[in-house]
Amino acid sequence: MVAEVIVDIVHSEVDKIFEYTAIEGVKAGCRVKVPFGGRLVDGYVMRLKEQSEFDVSKLKSIDSVVDEALTEECLSLVGAIAARYHCPKALVLRLFLPSEMRKGAVRELYKKIAVLVQPDAQVPPRAKAQAAALSYMQKERRAPFTDLCDAFGRGAVTALVERGIFSIEKERVQRKPYRSVEGKEQERILTPAQSEAVEGILRSEKTVQLLHGVTGSGKTEIYLTLIAKTLQEGKSAIFLVPEISLTPQMFSQLRARFGGAAAILHSGLSAGEKFDEWWRLRTGEAKIAVGARSAVFAPLQNIGVIIMDEEHDGSYVSETNPRYNAAEIAALRAEYNGCKLVLGSATPSVETYLKAEQGEYNLLKLPQRINQKPLPEVLIADMRREVRRGNNSPFSAVLRDELEDCLAKGNQAILFLNRRGFAQSVVCRECGAVVKCENCDVSLTYHSEENCLKCHYCGASYRMLSACPSCGSVLLSYTGTGTQKVVGELKKLFPAARILRMDVDTTSGKEGHFKILQQFSRHEADILVGTQMIAKGHDFPSVTLVGILDGDMSLHFSDYRSGERTYQLITQVAGRSGRAQEKGKVVLQTYDPNNYILRFAINYDYAGFFKHEIALRKATAFPPFAKIVRVMVTGEDEQKSIETLKQVYFSLKELFDAHTEKFLFFNKMKSPVKRIQNKFRYQVLMRLADESLLPQIYERSLFYKTRDVLVYVEENPANLG
Repeated sequence: MVAEVIVDIVHSEVDKIFEYTAIEGVKAGCRVKVPFGGRLVDGYVMRLKEQSEFDVSKLKSIDSVVDEALTEECLSLVGAIAARYHCPKALVLRLFLPSEMRKGAVRELYKKIAVLVQPDAQVPPRAKAQAAALSYMQKERRAPFTDLCDAFGRGAVTALVERGIFSIEKERVQRKPYRSVEGKEQERILTPAQSEAVEGILRSEKTVQLLHGVTGSGKTEIYLTLIAKTLQEGKSAIFLVPEISLTPQMFSQLRARFGGAAAILHSGLSAGEKFDEWWRLRTGEAKIAVGARSAVFAPLQNIGVIIMDEEHDGSYVSETNPRYNAAEIAALRAEYNGCKLVLGSATPSVETYLKAEQGEYNLLKLPQRINQKPLPEVLIADMRREVRRGNNSPFSAVLRDELEDCLAKGNQAILFLNRRGFAQSVVCRECGAVVKCENCDVSLTYHSEENCLKCHYCGASYRMLSACPSCGSVLLSYTGTGTQKVVGELKKLFPAARILRMDVDTTSGKEGHFKILQQFSRHEADILVGTQMIAKGHDFPSVTLVGILDGDMSLHFSDYRSGERTYQLITQVAGRSGRAQEKGKVVLQTYDPNNYILRFAINYDYAGFFKHEIALRKATAFPPFAKIVRVMVTGEDEQKSIETLKQVYFSLKELFDAHTEKFLFFNKMKSPVKRIQNKFRYQVLMRLADESLLPQIYERSLFYKTRDVLVYVEENPANLG
């Protein structure tokens, strides 16, 4: 037999099938060790065949089999994914495996178990420790070897093993993430609206379903019902959430409803936990994969439903190579398995909603909250007026009053600010210089607790300055407000209030998010201050007040999606309030109270927002009526990066000159952030009226990629900054 193998080397020169003589135990989907270029490398067996077109005597043999990691579906889809994202097949295959497993850095964990094999054995009277250990084991029969040694001494236990009274066995240890997430939850009775949505999804002949439901409308219960029906049919399910912070809450609901059938996959797990959860899914022990973006590659077979909650979220698009969109991968897997892909959101992306309106997707609506309660009332706080009144604190008068009322009633509040740290930047009052990162072309953020400056792009940390590095002046001031500063101000205003902060700085460690959310859900805190990670998906019944401190900040980004993102963010954050019996309130602080986006948001008018936004996009020829393509050129050597940029630009200019009618915009420029992690960034930006040129754009751009200068292509990039 001959095996067709793709070697695990990411290079265009070796992005092809190599043939090897098969050995015993090899089958399609196996990871193998193969001789390549004078060394042993990993490879993936794509298929077996009876004979080769080459001289079999010249074929090298597979050295050994590592495991049977890849599914038939993975082997089938790898070509389509590689073609879509213009990357080597080896790079795509890596997406289907945990990185530590692929590198051989993690394996199964076993522990020694002592087993009693001679229950009637006797020990000498003087061997008191041995006698005690034997007596214990005559009751227990089995015990962990290390526990036994700790209790009775290693010498005594080893002596009993050497005499054949005890034997030692190896037992597989499952490294379980979030061990405290257990329990059993009863299936809830669906409301008529929920039942209608479930039936609508099951009846539909379309692959993609868009579930557009307001916050608190019961979308999660619809997801759980669809998963239950899928498991009853003997099939499996994938449940995607946009951020790691949302996985513990969703995992706890799945674990409560479906027990050990749920497994969790995300980058915050330890290597061992991820390895064990991955194999539970691969072997079929677990049937439900829940996780963030990368869980779309879960090694499940016979998938019955794929759910993508908060489908509008930009974090579903990878910003590292291959730059895949999880929704596109999910759609490919849904087509392969003949199952439904359910996209859920209270604020669907404009592109998704247009496809639903045009009939490409099946559209299901949940316009009311599950308990028929009204959506929270939104109060506008005009911060211009607050400043004129001499209020320079982060809180408007109305927010202070509402917080006081909320705390007096024993309820909880959430304050949202999409900026961590104490102050946005440090500015010299003498010369006006802003203190910047040495590695990135961005200002540093002051963190008061550590009394240091941090870069939020590369993570570098600097000691707080005593003088301006430009002019030596000691007159330094802090501008902007971050989550640390908000917490400090709150403690002054409400000294008795218990306050939690949730941002990147407070959620380190694999259970960082989980612990903070658990504390808040158990009402161990009165106020939760956080960044975007608290904005969506969370359900806290006692929260009756949400304060949005910088509601219009994202409006002023130079990005065609800024209006859409602002609408989504405000609606999602507001949706955390009033989800139980008591009516909720939202205080939206803004310097632009008459902005049309804010008006649509405070009235929860998605239809009005969509109608306005889609008309604007059509008139200005922006996505989905055009395609934005950005070719990024980045390298540590600025001159080499500029030379590569010129080569890329002039090659693409030939294409532009030959097909001017297919371009709406074409130019080269510095990236808005010129340097990140010591790498200079330049770009060629295009807007295409016709996507037919995309393959040529990829081909011409990637041709100039070198070891020193990285070149990559982005389509409708999630962040034009």
